[in-house]
Amino acid sequence: MARIPLLLAALLLPTTALALAPGDAMPAREVKMKNVDGRELTLASAAGAKGTLVIFTCNACPFVKAWQARIAAIGNEAVGQGVGVIAINSNDPKVVALDGYEEMQQRARELGLRFPYVVDATSEVARAFGATRTPEAFLFDADGKLVYHGAIDDNSQDAAAVEAHYLRDALAALIAGRPVALADTKALGCTIKFR
Repeated sequence: MARIPLLLAALLLPTTALALAPGDAMPAREVKMKNVDGRELTLASAAGAKGTLVIFTCNACPFVKAWQARIAAIGNEAVGQGVGVIAINSNDPKVVALDGYEEMQQRARELGLRFPYVVDATSEVARAFGATRTPEAFLFDADGKLVYHGAIDDNSQDAAAVEAHYLRDALAALIAGRPVALADTKALGCTIKFR
């Protein structure tokens, strides 16, 4: 009898697919998501000529807060180099109020984001990617194939102590037309609070 409640609990928990692997195609390209400027966007509409950077993020996570200035700088720089960038908040604001839409608008202004910051209103996009953390980066080439997945760099807490610039290095290789040397790292951060 104890198995039935456990089974029901397991069925009710939010599930995700396994995270995309290098070479996988970008999923959920046509799902509409509301940007902080009120426009509806899709991953397809955010794509750049040289590739697309998708970052699952939020407002409340301490890891995101520690990395947010670097994420903004990397994203803003990438946009100017032909890479489409989109930040996605898949968290349920009923779980964490700081992840609400108005708070997203304020965060985008504070950080000076020059790329979209959108709401994944059903967490459908995060599930399609197999994303589980904030922040978690997925970099795709111009053909929509995954070339990098994982963490921003090797030190969330101290930008001055970073030794491995995973995402920056992957972007530099992509922009230069070279293979990405390290295609997968472990994403570190808070768990996504699925809707």
